[in-house]
Amino acid sequence: MSSTPTTGPANFDDEDYPAFTMGRAAEMLGTTPGFLRSLDEAKLITPQRSEGGHRRYSRYQLRLAARARELVDQGTALEAACRIIILEDQLAEALRINEEMRKQD
Repeated sequence: MSSTPTTGPANFDDEDYPAFTMGRAAEMLGTTPGFLRSLDEAKLITPQRSEGGHRRYSRYQLRLAARARELVDQGTALEAACRIIILEDQLAEALRINEEMRKQD
């Protein structure tokens, strides 16, 4: 078991910490809870659940949701927007790994 605290200041820098409720996430993104649920149904983001079963979102998930909203607002279908975001995320990860490998040489 990790000795890292699960709450408090240590989590402020953790992009994957589920810090935001659905209502707060929707407010921050200027969207509706229904839009966030649709991203969950499309498998773009899968929020963690609180002990009471409420969805909780991380900063990383909110960035993906913001990108999805941007694409949908530009007229891209939700399913296509989700696929674009997944591909963008995979490309960013591949570029990061490539850069790490270059530094090792």
